[in-house]
Amino acid sequence: MSLRSPVGRALGLGAAKEGVGHWWSQRISAIALVPLTLWFVTALLRLGTLEYAALIAWIGDPVNAVLLLLLTGTLIHHSLLGVQVVVEDYVAGAAKVVTLLASNFLHVVLGALAVFAVLRIAFGG
Repeated sequence: MSLRSPVGRALGLGAAKEGVGHWWSQRISAIALVPLTLWFVTALLRLGTLEYAALIAWIGDPVNAVLLLLLTGTLIHHSLLGVQVVVEDYVAGAAKVVTLLASNFLHVVLGALAVFAVLRIAFGG
């Protein structure tokens, strides 16, 4: 005896079996953001001044550049996962597909811009 509906049995529709991986990825990225955000806030507070030249010199340090890249990459990934869940839960029909595609595109563009900016500053461009 199955708890599935006759239509579900006939069409073979069921769970996509991807929800657990998505859930874990979101939790792990959230955990990774805690120390990275604490580092970022304390590093900026220890910097003393937020003038342009001081920030450029700070990002130019290789350790800061790598940690900043990790922070931005993790933020972009975590944001993408969260927006995807919201869209899948609250948007229906063709608008869902369009919104998910637009969200993915926007997150990739923002991530690429962030990486480009940090690398350009870090390598003295």
